[in-house]
Amino acid sequence: MVSLTDSQCTRTQRYHHGRSMRTVRSYLFHRRPSPPPALPSSAVSENLTDSIVDFKLRELAAAGVGPSHSANPAADPEEFLELSREFSDCSSFDSDISGELQRLVSFARSEVPQSVAASDIEGFEGSGLGSSSEILEYASVEGVEPVVRACVECLGSASVEAKREAAARIRLLAKHRSDFRTLIGASGAIPALVPLLRSMDPTAQENAATALLNLSLEEANKGRIAAAGAIKPLVYALRTGTASAKQNAACALLNLSMIEENRATIGACGAIPPLVALLVSGSSRGKKDALTTLYKLCSTRRNKERGVSAGAVAPLVGMISEPGGGTAEKAMVVLGSLAAIPEGREAIVEAGGIPALVEAIEAGPARGKEFAVHALVLLCADSTQNRSLLVREGAIPPLVALSQCGSARAKLKAETLLCYLREQRQDMAR
Repeated sequence: MVSLTDSQCTRTQRYHHGRSMRTVRSYLFHRRPSPPPALPSSAVSENLTDSIVDFKLRELAAAGVGPSHSANPAADPEEFLELSREFSDCSSFDSDISGELQRLVSFARSEVPQSVAASDIEGFEGSGLGSSSEILEYASVEGVEPVVRACVECLGSASVEAKREAAARIRLLAKHRSDFRTLIGASGAIPALVPLLRSMDPTAQENAATALLNLSLEEANKGRIAAAGAIKPLVYALRTGTASAKQNAACALLNLSMIEENRATIGACGAIPPLVALLVSGSSRGKKDALTTLYKLCSTRRNKERGVSAGAVAPLVGMISEPGGGTAEKAMVVLGSLAAIPEGREAIVEAGGIPALVEAIEAGPARGKEFAVHALVLLCADSTQNRSLLVREGAIPPLVALSQCGSARAKLKAETLLCYLREQRQDMAR
């Protein structure tokens, strides 16, 4: 019988409620002691392929832009691409609390904030634009240009109130129109917004974070934002801001992480621990934003290590059993990414990940079964001990069922796991 430490048993027992039949079945399969764990193999995939996570936000800003998938040296790239697409399908890209992204998709004049007075920014009345709705729907770029110049000037003033109002105006102008975002990006507003991310005024900080999020929807502005040194201040806002500032800073970092070279910088600037904190204590929307951003950042090995060190695994395992909301599926995809490194596999097992994933295969939705079986393959590919734990959890019957009735990818992964278990039994019989 497989030997478990007391702490492992305690973590495992909490997943046994409601699974008595599977628990009883599990005792049919562990009659022999398991051999020592095998050494890690290079056959385990390093990371998931980039997905339409990469361009969903871009589509919101400019319809008609197609996907751009980066090359992945991992074995089985087509399979991982499909898994990644499934993750994107259950992701929420309109999840910032202020509604910035959602309103890019469905804008109604009734949604335009009417509380911002046109005269608050000097030069606004001179533009000939009488209200916020007229700016957003009918103004020309030429008509808005003096307003943007006035905002940039106010961002350099000594008045906190003027800076706060200027950032709010840029946030509004950048919310809905690509041509306005291009104009603002070229105006010098981005370097002027960056210092506000460290403002002691919570509203000014939130306006700056959200303005940069909106501006980052324009492809040309991503490089400008990174070049202006915004990554570390965005991480600061992610740690210290209001709930809205944290969520929108996470979304801005997600958008910047679509440029591959930014991912290492974002991780090195300390983004992963506050993302994990948002994962633990954030709202439902905040958790989804944190999950999506962690998924993107953890495409690099060093960020995987940072994620494990920051304690991401335990809350991710806990999310597997959360009903509805789409967080369970996303959590399993991020766990699959962390399972690509030895530290991640060890942490997942220690946190009770194997019983939670088996439960997802047995009782979860079809899409969740695919993500769960993928993570289990990575956990068990090179570990006879983990295979024994899998058997102990009664995984064989649900794996057999999945190999017969699941999707093509789920069937393949279930068959792979069953093959591992057969090989182990044969080795033990010799």
